Amino acid sequence: MAGVQPQDDLLKMTHRENWKVQHERLHVKHRGHEAMHAEMVLILIATLVVAQIVLVQWKQRHNRSYNLVTLVQMWVVPLYFTIKLYWWRFLSMWGMFSVITSYVIFRATRKPLSCRTPRMVYKWFLLIYKLSYAVGVLGYLAIMFTMFGFNVFFRIKAEDSMDVGVIMLFYGLYYGIMGRDFAEICSDYMASTIGYYNKGGMPSRSLTNDICAVCGQRIFVDVDEEGFIEDTYQLSCNHIFHEFCIRGWCIVGKKQTCPYCNEKVDLKRMMNNPWEKTHVLYGQLLDWLRYLVAWQPIIIGIVHGINFSLGLE
Repeated sequence: MAGVQPQDDLLKMTHRENWKVQHERLHVKHRGHEAMHAEMVLILIATLVVAQIVLVQWKQRHNRSYNLVTLVQMWVVPLYFTIKLYWWRFLSMWGMFSVITSYVIFRATRKPLSCRTPRMVYKWFLLIYKLSYAVGVLGYLAIMFTMFGFNVFFRIKAEDSMDVGVIMLFYGLYYGIMGRDFAEICSDYMASTIGYYNKGGMPSRSLTNDICAVCGQRIFVDVDEEGFIEDTYQLSCNHIFHEFCIRGWCIVGKKQTCPYCNEKVDLKRMMNNPWEKTHVLYGQLLDWLRYLVAWQPIIIGIVHGINFSLGLE
């Protein structure tokens, strides 16, 4: 038959040539089904619109349950595809991240809370945040490097350099999102345990001028006393905190209010130099991409289910 290649010829082809043959076969198979394809596109668009409305309403009305379900999906869905597609490299990294993060969450939810736990929690998630940022940027640069053809100068195949870029970009974005979400959960638990913060009402403890509301320790200590000796930071509401604590609370833990009085925090004032503003932009990008990582596979699955029930292939 015309257009059908013998099996031996396919084995002799390069990866690119094989891909072209498979692509041509796909076009031949779907030729004459334009009306069905248009119907499938309309189903996809309608499902995306309805799903977006439902998710926005859910987030506005029940934000806590929305965030929890989204986080669980982001943690579990990649595991399913990893096992199904035998991505053992991702599975090993996912396992290490899960074990260490589980221990950090365990420490953050203990009562009474150790005075050093908040600092340990923010250090771990700050490390994840910075690593994900670096890996994501390197992945993006690798993709741009390939698209502009610079891989030719180093005799690197375009497929190889593009694969490396896409994988690094995915790793950076995925673990960046996960780290920020878990950091927010830990921040809520620790702050409610310490008692100077209450998301829904009045705090259970009264804050004095010499206490940091994030870690619960004294801000100014003598040399022979137990505590943290470091720079301090004063918010516009005049409450003072350890600089590392308030940066962990606002930038890593995604809290944009004072840990005691809930007054809005101007993150731009906290940036010591212009380069730090990119971290805020990166965090906003991660928050936006959470929808794509967590809910897009579910929405596509629903679309496939609708197509299958209607007899569309």
